[in-house]
Amino acid sequence: MAQPDNEVQIGAQGRVVIPAALRKALKLKPGDRLVARKVGESLVLERRETVEKRLRERFRHIPSTISLVDELLAERRDAAADESGKP
Repeated sequence: MAQPDNEVQIGAQGRVVIPAALRKALKLKPGDRLVARKVGESLVLERRETVEKRLRERFRHIPSTISLVDELLAERRDAAADESGKP
């Protein structure tokens, strides 16, 4: 039975080779870094720049004067204080 052109096999140590036709179509070069994530039962590989662009777009409504990190840390400190019973 012939294998589809874009079918890949997981090799030793979990390695996957992206077929040449896909690498060419996506302009992927040796050394390019991709971000892997699970979406449902699928594995999605994306360029880091694509992920960064999507995240910037998602949070663009938040003013640059607000630090989400600081807000998260404050929430975590409050939750920890509540759990320990300390003010």
